[in-house]
Amino acid sequence: MAENAGRRISILGSTGSIGVNTLDVVEQLGGRDAFDVVAVTGNANVALLAEQAKACGASLAVTADEACYGALKEALSGTGIEVAAGREALIEAASRDADWVMAAIVGTAGLGPTLAAAKRGADIALANKECLVSAGELFVKAVAEGGGRLIPVDSEHSAIFQSLEDDQHHAVERIVLTASGGPFRTWTREQMAGVTAEIARAHPNWSMGLKISIGSASMFNKALEMVEAKHLFNLTPEQIEVIVHPQSVIHSMVGYTDGSVLAQLGCPDMRTAIGYALTYPDRPKLNVERLDFAKLARLDFEAPDEQRFPALRLARTALERGGVQGAVMNAAEEIAFHAFCAARIGFLQMADVVERVMDEMVGYGAALTMDDVYAADAEARRRADDIVSRTELAA
Repeated sequence: MAENAGRRISILGSTGSIGVNTLDVVEQLGGRDAFDVVAVTGNANVALLAEQAKACGASLAVTADEACYGALKEALSGTGIEVAAGREALIEAASRDADWVMAAIVGTAGLGPTLAAAKRGADIALANKECLVSAGELFVKAVAEGGGRLIPVDSEHSAIFQSLEDDQHHAVERIVLTASGGPFRTWTREQMAGVTAEIARAHPNWSMGLKISIGSASMFNKALEMVEAKHLFNLTPEQIEVIVHPQSVIHSMVGYTDGSVLAQLGCPDMRTAIGYALTYPDRPKLNVERLDFAKLARLDFEAPDEQRFPALRLARTALERGGVQGAVMNAAEEIAFHAFCAARIGFLQMADVVERVMDEMVGYGAALTMDDVYAADAEARRRADDIVSRTELAA
């Protein structure tokens, strides 16, 4: 029997790239002999969700798309696996008694379910950026009050988490988030102006879903990670840096007041961070590629260009302004992303939309409750959609 035997886990967003990798790690570490899978959730990929639920022996499978309920019910007929659908069903699934919850639902849709799991006291393996970007202080407080642990799964934040020495937070001078630079690292703004979603989704190092891949290309992913890092590690905006590192071998670094810099290195494989979050504070034995330093030969670094990638500048603005600006930035970026994918606006116009909404909503209010966050989110989406429509008409 594996050492994790009987540990109850749920995977929110199991059909995405993080979810698929999580189930691979679970299988590597003993599968059903080691873990009791309480719930798996997905969206419209019902065939994969049903296959996953049967393979891991989940008690519950939930699709966020209510229109997919019948198909999921039919796919799991006779298995004894409970089936549900819709937003409330996701929250109910997250509220079930799991010790550890992978929070990998992409976008603001993941906020409600992840918050429910945090309030219940589960350990949260956080792969959803929006929980901290939109509701940072409130979410961190909910985790603390629930009594669970918050363990980052993003490779950058996992690297920082691993490089932070116990009881030495007072000696942290800075954290350095590394960025691959994405597929357009060396492109001019003129070249980027005409790219399509299909071109933008081709990441040079990582295999990721559409939202994260395009976020990497625009560096909005890194912008969200900057805000996320502030709340995860209780940092000031001045302590957060970004460096472009094309090889994606150093996942991030922590600089201390004595001049030391601790870094976490590894091959680009999300299973390493997932495995660490699943077995923390222990390190699991995983079948992942090992670094070959002789073959690696070199590590390159360069300063990010905020003229070509203004998302980083917008993140710093959100950090400095505080309040609901994180929620505003995130909501406006989601609308801009969908508009770009639908060819309603160009690649470079995504940042323009986000900046205009952030500027319009300066002084909108503080994020004292989740209702404040949801209100700011809704208003930012309304304004962003209006800007997109006017931009579209003017094209």
